[in-house]
Amino acid sequence: MKTLRQVKIGSTAKVVKLHGEGAVKRRIMDMGITKGVDIYVRKVAPLGDPLEITVRGYELSLRKSDAEMIEVSDALD
Repeated sequence: MKTLRQVKIGSTAKVVKLHGEGAVKRRIMDMGITKGVDIYVRKVAPLGDPLEITVRGYELSLRKSDAEMIEVSDALD
């Protein structure tokens, strides 16, 4: 299983599955991160938290712990 946390900067990956439960999973889905969507990893902060991503045409910052709940397929580029 590869998570969004493991995707390299400048790469795009497709969401395969969301892990987690209840409010946490709902919050991730409310941000537009759902199964089948492409996510581009723009930047990662110096200490690895947060990640800056582009999803559905907008930019988003995501905590490292949340990124680890997002299972992705291998990078598309």
